[in-house]
Amino acid sequence: MQTEELGIATKYRTEFVPLTAQIADLLKRRGWKNGVMTVYVPHTTAGVTINENADPDVVRDMARFSDELVPRSPTFRHAEGNSDAHIKASFFGSSVQVIVRDGGLWLGTWQGIFFCEFDGPRSRTIYVALAEG
Repeated sequence: MQTEELGIATKYRTEFVPLTAQIADLLKRRGWKNGVMTVYVPHTTAGVTINENADPDVVRDMARFSDELVPRSPTFRHAEGNSDAHIKASFFGSSVQVIVRDGGLWLGTWQGIFFCEFDGPRSRTIYVALAEG
């Protein structure tokens, strides 16, 4: 298995950051050709998802809706005041898998990979692993 770490800095409390181009560049730079790639976020207040990458309004709507669905609330008991971020991260999940074929991401036509920030702005780490096959 091949692994790599990527760094990312977010600017907003809730933010969906496109990762597809950065990960495609990583594949090319490392010469990874075929296998199953896992993108994993080791943070309890952030996640990762695959969704539409053609219209930026889709991720804007996802960010807005997630904030409306789980707003910050003084009734949450967690002392750090970021329970909403923990809940959102659980909804989106901490990893996705993508097939790598002939050195490229085997995504659908409109799909892209997004880092999901729910407790920003922060400096974050993303782990990428390729199980070659």
